[in-house]
Formats: sequence, C-alpha cells, structure tokens
Amino acid sequence: MTHPQWQERTELLLKKENLEKLFRAHVFVAGLGGVGAYAAEMLCRAGIGSLTIADGDQVNPSNRNRQLLALSTTEGERKTRLMKARLLDINPGLNLRALDIFLRDERTDEILNTPFDYVVDAIDTLSPKIFLINRTVKNGLPLVSSMGAGGKLDPLQVKVSDFANTYHCNLAKLLRKRLRKLGIENGFKAVFSSEKCMEDTISYVEDEPNKKTTVGTISYMPAVFGCVCASVVIRELLGMPVEMAAPPRLRKGSRGNRLPLG
Repeated sequence: MTHPQWQERTELLLKKENLEKLFRAHVFVAGLGGVGAYAAEMLCRAGIGSLTIADGDQVNPSNRNRQLLALSTTEGERKTRLMKARLLDINPGLNLRALDIFLRDERTDEILNTPFDYVVDAIDTLSPKIFLINRTVKNGLPLVSSMGAGGKLDPLQVKVSDFANTYHCNLAKLLRKRLRKLGIENGFKAVFSSEKCMEDTISYVEDEPNKKTTVGTISYMPAVFGCVCASVVIRELLGMPVEMAAPPRLRKGSRGNRLPLG
C-alpha cells in the first residue's frame, strides 16, 4: 500500500507496516470539547483510517479560551459539523462517521455495537460518561478516559494510569463512587493530572442543562489531555508500551487506615 505524501514523516517514524495498522483501525471519540477535538485531530493526523465522532453541542463564547473548534467566526456552529469538515480537510480519504447527538443510554449502546479498536472518552458530563465507561468496559473494548483538566496549570503532571490509580482529581473521585456500584473499579486507562486542584476555581451554573458546575481552565491543559489520549491509542494499537503512573503514595488516616493523598 502506498501512503499519501502528507504521511511521509509519520511513515519515517513508525514504518510502513505500522502505518498500515493505523489505517485499518477504527476509533470512537466521544465528546468534541477541549479534550476530544484535539484527540480526534491527532488520531486523524497520525493516519487512523476510520473515525466515529460524537457530540451534540455547539460552539459557545466561553469555549474560545481552550477548545480547538472555538473561534469568533464559529460561535453557534455545531461542533460535529466543524470537526467533520476539519478532519476531512486533513485527510480527504478518512472513513468518517460524524454523529451530532448527545450520548444517551440507548444510543450509546447502539454505537458500541460497532467493534471499535479503541474508544476515547472525552465526555465532560457525569451520567453519560459513566454509562459510556460502563458499557465500553463490559463490552470488552479498549478504553482511554480523560479525567478533569480544570483547575490545573502544570502540563508536566499529566499522567496515564489504570483508573484505580488516579488521584488529586475531583472528577475521578466522583466517577469512582458511581462506577464502584456498577462493579467497575479498574481495568481501563485514564489520563489525569496528579497536580492538586487549585482552590476557588469552581463556580455553580444555572443556565446550562447538562452541567451544575464550571471549573476554571487554562488554554493548554485540555489540549495536553487530548494529545495524551491520542498517544495512548496510537501506541496501544501498535503494541508499544505505555508508561503507567504508579499508585498514589499513601498516608495514614486518623484511625490508622491508609488513605490516598487526595
């Protein structure tokens, strides 16, 4: 198989046989916000042959500080439509399925009937994120899930670990409580930051139907999370090692119990 000229440098790095593995792969990216849009673009640029993307939102003014698709000229535009056009402009030969939907239980089940080679969870609302993780894990599909990029500033503290070994992440803490009730405590990769969340960075919102809180976020952190998610997918598909963060150092609780640091 002859690869397009724009993939020459990727082929030089990965070699032809690995580029062909990526061409044959089908990856699902759920969520096209600060994390997911970067993940989808990096997968496309790396040569993934088939992508399914899903998001039911439009670009809002508050997205512009951190989201790839958010410009002054794209406010009010559908994220999925923008992402579709961008990905096909990068790789016109991409096999792309773009779903302009908010993921709900039945629809998620229907989508996951496709035998994806990898799933990227970049959803930022709790209930659909939990459902996607639960169904993906129980369907036996490889999964990398983005934890919270908000309230963090140091990109060098972004790590990959088994979900059970995440710490200093409020989103992971909430997920852990709910997933445990579904019988899931580990078994999928998570991208998280070990940096402690900065104080006074959370505000409560009333005008957004899918969110109760907003967390302050700097421009580069969601992009870093998205790029790391994409790197996990690429390396795993090629059988390359992904360095996993160690479990958190423990401290003694007030009753002698061993507790994680956050």
